[in-house]
Amino acid sequence: MQLDSLQFVWPWVFICLPLPWLVYRLLPAASEQQEAALKVPYIEDFEIASEQLGRTRKTLPAILFALAWLALLIAAARPQYIGEAIELPVSGRDLMMAIDLSGSMKTRDFIINGKVINRLEATKLVASDFIQRRVGDRIGLILFGEQAYLQSPLTFDRVTVNTFLLEAALGLAGRKTAIGDAIGLTLKRLRADDNTADDSTAKQQVLILLTDGENTAGELTPIKAAELAKRQGLKIYTIGIGSNRRMQAFGMSLSQNYSEIDEASLKKVAEITGGQYFRARNTKELAKIYQILDQLEPAERDTQSYRPTHALFYWPLAVAITLAGLLSLSRRVR
Repeated sequence: MQLDSLQFVWPWVFICLPLPWLVYRLLPAASEQQEAALKVPYIEDFEIASEQLGRTRKTLPAILFALAWLALLIAAARPQYIGEAIELPVSGRDLMMAIDLSGSMKTRDFIINGKVINRLEATKLVASDFIQRRVGDRIGLILFGEQAYLQSPLTFDRVTVNTFLLEAALGLAGRKTAIGDAIGLTLKRLRADDNTADDSTAKQQVLILLTDGENTAGELTPIKAAELAKRQGLKIYTIGIGSNRRMQAFGMSLSQNYSEIDEASLKKVAEITGGQYFRARNTKELAKIYQILDQLEPAERDTQSYRPTHALFYWPLAVAITLAGLLSLSRRVR
């Protein structure tokens, strides 16, 4: 352990080091008058032996007390070991994901491992992997249907965002689709975050909006929301999810609540903000879209470094407790 890697959080605690000595010098000594239990004719020899034993009995407790007090002060000063610098990749990017939870997302037109699943389940499978790869990005999650809700604000905690995504349920935000309101809520949250952030660090703001229908609810139209997003510098990538045909088995349709995607509006939203529109007809196409997004929005090469800190106070504290126990034991023996 290098000495320059060791530091004390509260070094001023050491000004208390002479406190016991000051108490000893300033306070009056306790009276120790005690009558001899036995009188001996040749008392001089016993007095010499008694003085030597007394000095030994007084010196050892004093040493134990001094060492215990020093160890206690070291623990109170909070010693820490500062490790070697570790570099972390930072992209400086704010990435929001808006996921459609309207009733049409229960349409079962995706097949994984021979099993037919609905659109939301397919989205969760692919988007979860995408979130886990966003090292260095701040991720936020918006769920929308008839209304838009902020499920997770921008955060570096990818585990929590992924958990919120996997817990999303169909119909949670209503059965209709408010694409414009989802964009509007994104702008509101990013604007609020910018007001509290350091203006010296410019961030790249991106919204990935995934839906399987057209705007059928909300107060804000997708085109108007896109124009507002352009002014704020938000780039939107839109994804239309869903097959062009209904899944059928034994002559029966498996695609309930089937809806047509308003590709024209989604393309226009992406075009206005400088993003792109993608169409995902199956899980392979959806996964490929997220891979393309990794390339379109590459992580920057800037790095930040930090030095891990390890608390060491428990070592001197354990020494102080041990010495205090020995001191107490020595007094009992005496």
